[in-house]
Amino acid sequence: MNKLVLIFATVLTLISTHTFAAGDANKGKAKSVTCTACHGANGNSMVPNFPKIAGQGENYLFKQLKDFKSNKRQDGLMAGIVASLSTEDMADLSAHFSQQVIAQGVASKTADIALGEKLYRGGDKARGIVACSACHGPQGAGIPSAGFPALASQHAAYTTKQLKDFRQVSINAQTDAKTPARMNGDRKMMVAFTKSLTNAEITALAQYIAGLH
Repeated sequence: MNKLVLIFATVLTLISTHTFAAGDANKGKAKSVTCTACHGANGNSMVPNFPKIAGQGENYLFKQLKDFKSNKRQDGLMAGIVASLSTEDMADLSAHFSQQVIAQGVASKTADIALGEKLYRGGDKARGIVACSACHGPQGAGIPSAGFPALASQHAAYTTKQLKDFRQVSINAQTDAKTPARMNGDRKMMVAFTKSLTNAEITALAQYIAGLH
C-alpha cells in the first residue's frame, strides 16, 4: 500500500478512536503555576531543552501527560510533576495550554534550511522516509483531532532530542543496546520515520521546524 494512503487511513482510524480530553481551561490556568517554571508563562518556554506547549493540541498534551504518569514516556522530571495529578487535572491543564499562543521561533542562520525543508515537505522516497507534512501539516500545525502534534516554532534543541530518542529505538533493536529511547508515538510511526535519518538531517529538520510558521 502507498505510504501516504496508509498514513491517511491511520489518521482516520485515530480520529475515530481517540480519547478526547475535554478539560476546563479556566481550571487549568489556576493549576498551571508549577508548569511555568520549565514551560514558561502561557506555555512559551525560554529554555531550549524544555518544549513550548502553548497552542499544542489538547488531546496530544493530554496523552503525553498520561504517558508520563504511566511511564510509557519516560522522563524523570516529568514523572515527578505528574505523579500527583488526577485525570481531571491533566485534562484541565491540556485545555489551558492548548488555548495559548506559541511564540514565533527562529532558525539558526547557519542551519541547512534547504535540507530541512526538503525532508519536511518531500521526505526521501528512496529511503522510505515520508514527508513530515503528511502528518504535521504544511505549516507544522499538526492534526489535533488525530493527536498529531503541532511542530512549528518549537525549540530546535528539543525537537532534535525527540527525533534522536525515536531513532534510538531502531538503534537499540539493531545493536542490543539499552539506551533510553522514546516509544510512545502512535503506532510507532515516528520510530519508522526516524530510523534512517542522519544526525545532520535531524539537525536540519529541527532548525527548519523552529522557523516554520
